Amino acid sequence: GTRLAWGLYDLLVYRRVRKELGGRLRYAISGGSPLDRRLNLFFYAAGIVVYEGYGLTETSAAATVTPPLGPRPGTVGRPVPGTAVRIADDGEVLVKGDIVFGAYWNRPEATAEVLRDGWFATGDLGRLDADGYLTIVGRKKDILITSGGKNVSPAPLEDRLRSRSPVGQCMVVGDGRRYVAALVTLDPEAVAHWLAVRELPPDAPTARLREHPELVAAVQRAVDHANEAVSQAEAIRRFRIVEGEFTEENGLLTPSLKVRRAAVAEAYAHEIEALYDEER
Repeated sequence: GTRLAWGLYDLLVYRRVRKELGGRLRYAISGGSPLDRRLNLFFYAAGIVVYEGYGLTETSAAATVTPPLGPRPGTVGRPVPGTAVRIADDGEVLVKGDIVFGAYWNRPEATAEVLRDGWFATGDLGRLDADGYLTIVGRKKDILITSGGKNVSPAPLEDRLRSRSPVGQCMVVGDGRRYVAALVTLDPEAVAHWLAVRELPPDAPTARLREHPELVAAVQRAVDHANEAVSQAEAIRRFRIVEGEFTEENGLLTPSLKVRRAAVAEAYAHEIEALYDEER
């Protein structure tokens, strides 16, 4: 049954993907940010193996990479030869080896903060499986600590939220608060399709759309999908659909399309407060 299903998908979808990528592509390398496991598996089914790697400027590029013929979607591979990786007690990824830099130029204090007995503290949170494959789960500086003392990494929640229509961008909040919540923007293309299907005006304002029961329900399904990856204490309990978009032009995204958390928190301060308003 699976083979027949793959044959149908190959006929209708996968061969078109291969054609758009030149027709002869069999391998690719991904780095810079985590690749969604489902997307990796999609390309794998299409006959394209995506090798993931992980590293920083301080590690002279790659510290880990998926080994040839040993793909493991959802991970960034194993340490490159001559390099060691371990996880600190607080979950931070530590790297050691000749690829690690010697010091920051004329910044001895900053160097001492990240280099300890030859181990470089990356600032990333991760875990190692029994075979030594590394999975990155978020940035240490982005960790939220609720008023109940629960540590929450927002990255897994945000990645899963963004993977579902009609969500565009999002930011998980909850530092010092009673529970975890989220700000959500709507993807313009998804909204345009949603409006067209329902024969609604294409210029409907977000202020009206974000109260529409069907659209709210669609975002709720995306939130439910995100919550499947975490415990109940880490789950998003409330969300608000906000107007506008997070873009590099308005200062809410970095050039590498990462959310500027402080800037978003300032721009949407009233929306965040509304998430924790007892009267709402």
